[in-house]
Amino acid sequence: MKLAAIAAAAAAACLSITTPVRADTKDVEAIRRVESQFAEAVNAGNVDAIMKVYAPGQSLVVFDVVPPRQYIGADAYRKDWQAFVSMFAGPVKFDISDLAITANGELAYSHSIQHVSGSDTKNKPFDLVVRVTDVYRKTNGRWLIVHEHVSVPVDLETKQPDLASKP
Repeated sequence: MKLAAIAAAAAAACLSITTPVRADTKDVEAIRRVESQFAEAVNAGNVDAIMKVYAPGQSLVVFDVVPPRQYIGADAYRKDWQAFVSMFAGPVKFDISDLAITANGELAYSHSIQHVSGSDTKNKPFDLVVRVTDVYRKTNGRWLIVHEHVSVPVDLETKQPDLASKP
């Protein structure tokens, strides 16, 4: 009888580990709105609006595809966005696809594919697809990105990035 109880407890523990956390629909929709606002801001080239989706101050940590290896704090990442926006001669076309969001209480994460294209200041075409993982924290009822990781696949034989990144 004790063995059966132990087995049942172990099975219950395993089920609780493998059962996915049910995301709050309101939180998921709020994060979708954050991502939509972000996309609109990038398309408009509006750095102030872009930065509104990120945590202010030094708590923000970002691993971007361009050097340096990491950006610590909103001020450092703002400079990265200012440099990015200034690369373009005109408007960019930016979109987010394959957005998947998991939210649980005060923390959430998402992953997506993001595509940006346009013409640089030398009128050369620019076309980039990246993979993005974001971690959000709900602060005063508002979801903000506290950690972002942007990457591109790399062909290990050639050591070249796959900037088109197709499945």
